[in-house]
Amino acid sequence: PDGEEGYPGELKIDVDYFVPSDGTTVAISYNATTNKATPVNLTNHTYFNLGGAGSSTVLDHLLRLNADQYTPADDTLIPTGKIETVEGTDLDFRKRTPIGKRIAAVGATAALGYDHNFVLNEKKKSNKELNLAAALIDPASGRLMRVTTTEPGVQLYSGNFLKGQKGKGGKTYAHRSAVCLETQHYPDSVNHAEFPTTVLKPGETYTSRTVYSFSIDKPK
Repeated sequence: PDGEEGYPGELKIDVDYFVPSDGTTVAISYNATTNKATPVNLTNHTYFNLGGAGSSTVLDHLLRLNADQYTPADDTLIPTGKIETVEGTDLDFRKRTPIGKRIAAVGATAALGYDHNFVLNEKKKSNKELNLAAALIDPASGRLMRVTTTEPGVQLYSGNFLKGQKGKGGKTYAHRSAVCLETQHYPDSVNHAEFPTTVLKPGETYTSRTVYSFSIDKPK
């Protein structure tokens, strides 16, 4: 409703989930309209562990991000407005890299691990709607998840605040036992004119689509 948590406008949102009969993909589509100009940046905070429920940490999962840049943040994890290269940093996942390889370095920061927004590389010219955001693989099982999206960014979160919560089948989710790959516009875009805008105006329709695809790909 208009004014909730200080946001203007009555925002109407439809979220559609589609899973085909073979169960190899999960597609999430968002549509939203408003009667007043308001910021809209919808995402999905699903946790993934491709080893299965009750598996140990995801620190051995191999991650590749289609991102040459990221948005640095301050000690409160709010972006500074800059966009910087991942080259030479602990945030370089342009090649398959274990999540835990450099996590100790970022674990000493305010994020206590990975909790960073990455700027996706622009999609090469094609007739495809979606751009590759990430590829995640569990080396033990060979399970591979590819994330494609219409969004310009993806937030990598390494489960830094999981503390033994109960989950599927009564299994506990320990520290860093799952990872989130949240497709999105850049956080705090409304306060940074240099970021892609998140302001939705009356008469416009916000649309966003993300697809999680699953297969087997044993790493060599």
